[in-house]
Amino acid sequence: MTIKIDHLDRRILAELQRDSSQSQRALSERVGLSQNACWRRLKALEAEGVIRNHTVVLDRKLLDAGLVVFVMVKTRHHSADWLRQFRNHVSAIPDVIDFFRIGGDYDYLLKIITRDMNSYDEVYKRLIDGVELETVTSYFGMEAIEEQRPIPF
Repeated sequence: MTIKIDHLDRRILAELQRDSSQSQRALSERVGLSQNACWRRLKALEAEGVIRNHTVVLDRKLLDAGLVVFVMVKTRHHSADWLRQFRNHVSAIPDVIDFFRIGGDYDYLLKIITRDMNSYDEVYKRLIDGVELETVTSYFGMEAIEEQRPIPF
């Protein structure tokens, strides 16, 4: 389901994606609204679920989490029970920061952020433990060209 947003809502969302820590006053000035009008629109966007939360983007390298791994998973199982088990299993692994069911040759795509190859090996062992998978293929990120880009709309 999509909701209708106008050009002012779009400006608010673009500004928040750029810097969600800015004050209400700064946000309202940047989008050309009074503070009250901006606050009402912001609360409406939150109530509609367009804005799900406010987060910060961390520097992976400074936090010793410089290895990015994209893991492609193929399975022979497609039952609702297996999917529920797999979702719970993967969701319990904190290093998995993104998790998608996909179409194509593979069934799932995971983005994993961890310290190094040894740390990834521990994540891999945890991933394959306790759930039957047909194929697990890993691709290692060498350089982030663009990361955490704003959602265009």
